[in-house]
Amino acid sequence: MIKKLKELYSNVQSTRFYRRIDATPYISEMLLVLIVFVYIFGILTNSSNAIIDGGAMYRPLVTMYNQWWRFITPIFIHLSIFHILMNGISLYYIGIQLEKIFGHLRFFAIFMISGIFGNIASFAFSTTASAGASTAIFGLIGAFLMLGETFHDNMYVRRMSQSFLFLLVLNIGFDLLSPDIDLSGHIGGLIAGFLVPYVVGLPSGYKVPMVKRLMALLVLIIFAIICLKTV
Repeated sequence: MIKKLKELYSNVQSTRFYRRIDATPYISEMLLVLIVFVYIFGILTNSSNAIIDGGAMYRPLVTMYNQWWRFITPIFIHLSIFHILMNGISLYYIGIQLEKIFGHLRFFAIFMISGIFGNIASFAFSTTASAGASTAIFGLIGAFLMLGETFHDNMYVRRMSQSFLFLLVLNIGFDLLSPDIDLSGHIGGLIAGFLVPYVVGLPSGYKVPMVKRLMALLVLIIFAIICLKTV
């Protein structure tokens, strides 16, 4: 039975339709559509404030009323047209590249876990409400830095990683000059984005050493525990 399923899957993979779908960055596109939908829905229904109030990361509401969904929902909520425009462009530009490298499911895992860990860091170290996909986007930048560390002998990958490192420095500098931006959330997402690819691995046939995989997982767990224990 298993052998037949493998043969069926192999046959499906060889079809032109499958190859075309597989080459499409549909996870990046679906995430972008979802983010835009939430924003436009809030405007059309005059419920933007209710969406922000009900879904943004705000520590007192998490601790007092156990609203744990706020570790996820802020990823898809934006506060202004400029906010969603900047995050949307960044998500599409960075996402389509990473999705091709890591594959659809690994990319989705990196994006979501980075966003969640960013909100965990925001929960621990920020006293104000925050929202936006930037926690996950910083995670995507972290994933590029992981590629630079893993394939440092590859000139193209190293230069690409250096470019994103420069972009990261500029963003953190901008964060430091902007008191309204949640720097802790960005740093949390960045750390997770760097570590998660070691755990989920790469689809290129490269096997992450077990020591690196276990260390990355351990650091993620310790990071989450420390942040959640700040209650």
